[in-house]
Amino acid sequence: MTETELEKIQNELKGKISLEDSFSDAELKTVAGVDLAYWKEQSTEQAVCCIVVIDRATRRVVEKKHFAGRIDVPYIPGFLAFRELPLVQRAVELLETEPDLFVFDGNGYLHPRHMGIATHASFYLNKPTIGIAKTYFRADKKTDYTEPENQAGSYTDIVIGSEVYGRALRTHKDVKPVFVSVGNNISLETACRLAMELTGKESHIPIPTRLADLETHIMREALRKDKEEHQ
Repeated sequence: MTETELEKIQNELKGKISLEDSFSDAELKTVAGVDLAYWKEQSTEQAVCCIVVIDRATRRVVEKKHFAGRIDVPYIPGFLAFRELPLVQRAVELLETEPDLFVFDGNGYLHPRHMGIATHASFYLNKPTIGIAKTYFRADKKTDYTEPENQAGSYTDIVIGSEVYGRALRTHKDVKPVFVSVGNNISLETACRLAMELTGKESHIPIPTRLADLETHIMREALRKDKEEHQ
């Protein structure tokens, strides 16, 4: 598909985004963190998607699943979902638990067309989603973010034009902020509140995506080693 065709799909979905909570707080019991890791096998690009589901109340891991495969879509800035979504969907299909919320290590509404991976994936997962990125993505290539105060819970809105695209949120004192944006069917206020609630003392990154990130490194090495042993 051409970039024009990919952009058309994003623009069609954009009109369906909801920036309001589609659930009550009591309904939110399990949260899934989603992340991917890449590597090369000769000239072929491979990736593994790892999903870690935790119990919101206890923060204990309920389930872990992964799916690995070849990446056929080249990297094009602004169209990451088209590369990653096929593996995300296959990994989700393996889950025995039905998560109430998916949190992605990436962006959602903080995107030129508001269609980062967290938002795009929501239309296929049919669940509320949040994007929480470790690094800042300039949705319009010009707008930078303002550093929040050096206190846990401090944030600054990322405003482009007159619209809030996301927030720079400091989850702990003396750490870099994370970048929170709505995926779909959730408000930015709730997304930030949950980001704070789900962040433990061991990291400035929320537990679901931190565990998913750690799992991608474990699985990538295991898959590469297995491949080498069977060559």
